[in-house]
Amino acid sequence: MSKEMLEAFRILEEEKHINKEDIIDAVKESLKSAYKRRYGQSESCVIEFDEKTADFKVYTVREVVEEVFDSRLEISLSDALKISSAYELGDKIRFEESVAEFGRVAAQSAKQTIMEKMRRQIREVTYNEYKQHEGEIMTGTVERFDQRFIYVNLGSLEAQLSHQDQIPGETFKSHDRIEVYVYKVENNPKGVNVFVSRSHPQFIKRIMEQEIPEVFDGTVEIMNVSREAGDRTKVAVRSHNPNVDAIGTIVGRGGSNIKRVISKFHPKRYDAKAGVEVPVEENIDVIQWVEDPAEFIYNAIAPAEVDMVLFDEADSKRATVVVPDNKLSLAIGRRGQNVRLAAHLTGYRIDIKSASEYEALEAEREAQTELVEEVVEDSVASAMVDEAIEEAVTSAIVDETVEVEDTTKSDLLSDDDTE
Repeated sequence: MSKEMLEAFRILEEEKHINKEDIIDAVKESLKSAYKRRYGQSESCVIEFDEKTADFKVYTVREVVEEVFDSRLEISLSDALKISSAYELGDKIRFEESVAEFGRVAAQSAKQTIMEKMRRQIREVTYNEYKQHEGEIMTGTVERFDQRFIYVNLGSLEAQLSHQDQIPGETFKSHDRIEVYVYKVENNPKGVNVFVSRSHPQFIKRIMEQEIPEVFDGTVEIMNVSREAGDRTKVAVRSHNPNVDAIGTIVGRGGSNIKRVISKFHPKRYDAKAGVEVPVEENIDVIQWVEDPAEFIYNAIAPAEVDMVLFDEADSKRATVVVPDNKLSLAIGRRGQNVRLAAHLTGYRIDIKSASEYEALEAEREAQTELVEEVVEDSVASAMVDEAIEEAVTSAIVDETVEVEDTTKSDLLSDDDTE
């Protein structure tokens, strides 16, 4: 070992953020393992690192005894006195071993142990470095492609950008600088995996935090984002300052803020007809967030007008939205996009009904209610008639019984008088 060892430790500390003490411990551990392979035990082994010479020293410790049973662990008093007359029974004597005596195989084992320890340490440092960026935007360089991922160099590793996490239609070339949202960091035996996205709803939120000061300082809060990347996004916002308009702040004067946000992720697609790359348009609807669910749903259906919002008594997270007949298509959106985004934004399952459809359903419901009421009334009336008949019959039977009883008593009295 030499000064080169100290220089290697310094480089590992500065470039890989690996603590020098951890590397020294790894070397000690590997040397102890090599010692055990060589001598069959390591209980008597002591390993020290000399900071001045940058050398590792290996010692065998033997106890001074009267009679030796294990020469690897013990030394006789007579032999100890040959070394120094000061030794007594029970003393511990250290004997320096030559590291070279461990042999080539032992040295290779030591190297493997050191390398594995270093790999684990590097992996842990890398994981901690990127884990703290989970939920944030990072800038990287497109490195390479395969069938599943675009690999983006973030500095000390390549992040994985899947096809599902790209904005539909956008294209990249090697060495392109792009911004990505880090949504998951995993640490496993094979290494650290960082998964990034450009289609994630939070990607829009983080860009707004970067580009709009009022969002960054918390004056305007982004409550939720519902996104179909590359096409349309709805963003629910609220203001914590009564003097600041949340929607106006996000949009900016003349749409300046929202344009800057869109240009920040500037997705592009290749137009085969024109033979050039063109921007992918993504519209962003800014929605006023309110605590009242009905009003929030009303806002989320924009740009369509809403007549009323009704909630399902049997399902607290289901709502029916009634819109004017001429706004039905607008409320539903192309391929159901508007209502789908509104549902994701509000957290409610939303059914859209036109006013005429709702009126027809209500009329049918009222007709059914009236029919049920008529059946109930008829049933009650019929029951009342049956009850009246039953009472009349019962009364007649009782009267006849009384009459018979009275007649019998009279006849009996008449018979008594005759006698």
